[in-house]
Amino acid sequence: MAAYYTASYDILNEEEYAKYGPPAMELMLKYGAEVLSIDFQAITIEGNGRHMNAIVRFPSVELALQCYNDPAYLPLKELRLGCTKGCTMMLLHG
Repeated sequence: MAAYYTASYDILNEEEYAKYGPPAMELMLKYGAEVLSIDFQAITIEGNGRHMNAIVRFPSVELALQCYNDPAYLPLKELRLGCTKGCTMMLLHG
């Protein structure tokens, strides 16, 4: 069953954040991910909106978790955490 990864956060340093996207995308593709949406202008209907919002579909929860826990992601995660704030990431069962 597919799994949907959602991410929302504010970007504090655009120059540093630009170093995150390409290698993170490459890693996700290795696990069969398909980016459904990356939106920097999402409309907040309720709650606190964030600057960056993404929805990514993985073939399964297991593959999504393997991607997140891949040792190659750790330095990317540290990079992301250093240049963003208010991060919420969720994994939804499809």
